[in-house]
Amino acid sequence: MAKMTVDHSRCKGCGLCVDVCPKKIIVILKDVRTAKGYNPAECSDQSKCIGCGFCFEMCPDCAIRVEK
Repeated sequence: MAKMTVDHSRCKGCGLCVDVCPKKIIVILKDVRTAKGYNPAECSDQSKCIGCGFCFEMCPDCAIRVEK
């Protein structure tokens, strides 16, 4: 089973990962703020993650890790 994790300390909430996810399971957490004041991204349903790595490739801040 694939697992996608976001390092909230690096994520700026740009939303590029949200746009590129083929399963549409990445969301921007509107109720969470990082120490820098950003709303980070998060996987809403790990069981649907296929581990494609598109989010990892798209992230300009290297905040995403995908494990298979």
